[in-house]
Amino acid sequence: MPEADRTTSLDDGNVAGDPRGHGDDVRAVPLRHPGRWVASALVLVVAVAVASSLVTNERFQWDVVGEYFFSSAILSGLWTTLWLTAVSMTIAVVLGIIIALMRLSPNPVLKGGANLYTWFFRGTPLLVQLIFLFNISALYPVLTVGVPFGPKFFDIPANDILTPALVAIIGLSLNEAAYMAEIVRGGINSVEHGQTEAAQALGLRRSVIMRRIVLPQAIRVILPPTGNETISMLKYTSLISVIAMPELLYSAQVIYSRTYETIPLLMVASLWYLIVTSVLTLGQTYLERRTSRHRRTTETFAGGLLRRLRPHDTRVTAGRERP
Repeated sequence: MPEADRTTSLDDGNVAGDPRGHGDDVRAVPLRHPGRWVASALVLVVAVAVASSLVTNERFQWDVVGEYFFSSAILSGLWTTLWLTAVSMTIAVVLGIIIALMRLSPNPVLKGGANLYTWFFRGTPLLVQLIFLFNISALYPVLTVGVPFGPKFFDIPANDILTPALVAIIGLSLNEAAYMAEIVRGGINSVEHGQTEAAQALGLRRSVIMRRIVLPQAIRVILPPTGNETISMLKYTSLISVIAMPELLYSAQVIYSRTYETIPLLMVASLWYLIVTSVLTLGQTYLERRTSRHRRTTETFAGGLLRRLRPHDTRVTAGRERP
């Protein structure tokens, strides 16, 4: 058939020579999602209702909120919350790494001790642990320093050492370390086992393999949940108000117990928690993006050594090179 006969008719939309007798253009009809529109409308209605209540309800007493928002007592409690979060989280991360390595150890004693630790601190509430530590002097009124089953050097009354600040640090750190141990263990297990075997074949020690090969790669898996745990730690500090530690919530409670302005002071504490949590979230997002940016460009220690060995056609067995 001549090419001139295969033309498109603009009048009837048919293509000459089409055996089906039609050549209508296909129109793309977008899918309709009525459920999304209904859900969006409900969300907007709820948001408007909440905003309207916050603005129009005089019982929130926003003038009182503004009065106490930057008060010295509130800022002092906020500072206590911040440094307590930083110190407790730092100790928990270090202790969590140690416990995770113990759980991965082939030594049954170390592994059993780590399992017992995580079982206890994950199985009991943090509030109970804090109250128990605060009253530990009922069990051990005097702490003895010396050699186990040997000579004693000196005795210290437990109440002289276990101040509310120290109890808060110990309680928060020990509890959080149990969760960090599981996070670190999951991150270590996410690293391909073949890299560890290759490093062992090169004769590297277990500590070097863990420090130079496994942990730098596991950090990409460990970092996101660690950020979440840091934010949780910030909020867990509010529990130490039961041991009269003057953190943010306790400072607000002291004020409204005197002025009876409960709701405004709770709003002050909540707003400060939201502000600090938002800053921590931004920091976590930045660290995650920075880590993922170098994911494919970072060369592992074992991989670099193996690539150096291949051009020399050497065989590596049991940590020794054989031509």
